[in-house]
Amino acid sequence: MKKRKTEARLQWHPAFYADLQIELGADHKNLVWENEHQPGTKPLEIDILILKKDIRLPVQKNIGKIFRQFNVIEYKSPADYISINDFYKVYAYACLYKSENNIRMEEITITFACSRYPRNLIRYLRKEKCCQVKSVEQGIYHISGMGIPIQLILLHRLSRGKNLWLRSIGGKLSGWEEAEILIQEYRKHKKDERYRSVMDLIVRANQELFMEVKKMCQALEELMADELEAMRKSGWEAGEKHGWEAGEKYGNQEGILRFAKLSGILLRQNQQEQLLRASEDEEYRKELFQKYNI
Repeated sequence: MKKRKTEARLQWHPAFYADLQIELGADHKNLVWENEHQPGTKPLEIDILILKKDIRLPVQKNIGKIFRQFNVIEYKSPADYISINDFYKVYAYACLYKSENNIRMEEITITFACSRYPRNLIRYLRKEKCCQVKSVEQGIYHISGMGIPIQLILLHRLSRGKNLWLRSIGGKLSGWEEAEILIQEYRKHKKDERYRSVMDLIVRANQELFMEVKKMCQALEELMADELEAMRKSGWEAGEKHGWEAGEKYGNQEGILRFAKLSGILLRQNQQEQLLRASEDEEYRKELFQKYNI
């Protein structure tokens, strides 16, 4: 139950949208992005729609080689899966988009991105629909026989060398080595909002891993200084809302900085209740200062 609540708090879709733009960055001049696109006049939404400006130019990235002019993307978070009904829903979205925009079916593709292998769906497509499901690359499958080119991307099985960022939002990281590689890559792009969005989600989804490895955490503190400072500030403002006027309750600047540091730690661990208690209970606050060696 606790795991499901944590999954619900994490905003996977915005991070996937940013991650997809990162992965297809080399082709960005030829692609138009539409997040949560409505295929018709009714309140239905395609997760992501990618349009190619020049259909003559092939997409270089492995996950986009299947792309034609209009590309429908369906994403499922690590806790979710693609059912047979999901498959037909997205297929219907593609058909509706074709009807509403008067385009040819040959101009459309469908991509399903998820972390769980949809065993029941694949069995159904092969047995009941006589479709061919072929692994074309690590983590990428092409499905033929439905009249529309379809691909399935298993995020956690993607190549670390080719698709590091998409692979990393496919669930838990494999270990500290993968986390360290991510930190080094993030160092090159930390000012890019898309990378910050993805890295923020990865850290939140792998808190124990990042907190266990001290060296890694120190690197994270340095690389994500802006984000953590914003967390600290947010924590201090929360304290002020409960009557903690700067300098009055803490006594001096050192006290303020100690509480700001404690706030950053607790917020990174999603311990908002502990933060609020610390803002009201002096003895408890002292215990936390000692616990976190502040």
